[in-house]
Amino acid sequence: MTEGPTFLELIDVEKRYDSAGRAEGPIVLKGVSLCVQAGQALAVVGPSGSGKSTLLNIIGTLDRPTAGKVLFDGRDLGTLNDRKLAAIRAVEIGFVFQLHHLLPQCTALENVLVPTLAHPDRPDPAKRQKRATELLQRVGLTEQMHSRPGQLSGGECQRVAVVRAMINSPRLLLADEPTGSLDREASENLADLLAELNREQGVTLIVVTHSEAIAARMGRVLELRDGSLKPR
Repeated sequence: MTEGPTFLELIDVEKRYDSAGRAEGPIVLKGVSLCVQAGQALAVVGPSGSGKSTLLNIIGTLDRPTAGKVLFDGRDLGTLNDRKLAAIRAVEIGFVFQLHHLLPQCTALENVLVPTLAHPDRPDPAKRQKRATELLQRVGLTEQMHSRPGQLSGGECQRVAVVRAMINSPRLLLADEPTGSLDREASENLADLLAELNREQGVTLIVVTHSEAIAARMGRVLELRDGSLKPR
């Protein structure tokens, strides 16, 4: 899809950790700066321990940087309190992780609807159900929407997780090693699905991955190594 204006910007972001939780330990991220346009599909690659998940957590407001700024659609996230950050996560950001984290007692459809419960302007049940059903049909899970996770394959569970991340129509979709627990065929299918959702629904997509094949499906690839982000 056509990319829009700058939607996400990181300015000299630094992150340190130590065992006591103080900002005095080793540097995980070293002055990372990044501009992401609205509608862009971006892959971040790099070795284990390079800080990829930390970077994604900061972008997704799950963590705060030790120094630097994160601007989300012009809003400085560092100036927002936890309640306002939670509201952004609930409505504007979708998350997909390596493990699907589906509720085992719930059907695929019920799992998809869980994030709508946290939406501050919760749509009426009929509209929520309609969107969830349409998204599950879109990812090829029409016949599985009333199945529980234990009855689904790993690839099917991850597709449910992607739909769950999309249910509130987020503007930003973050995927942290989403194919790490899948076989090659399921991994490629999921990567194709993410790229298609980026194009079809206009969601800005950032994928952290070890897979060069998956990275190649994104429009832009950056490498995080030794705490620094560089173009590939």
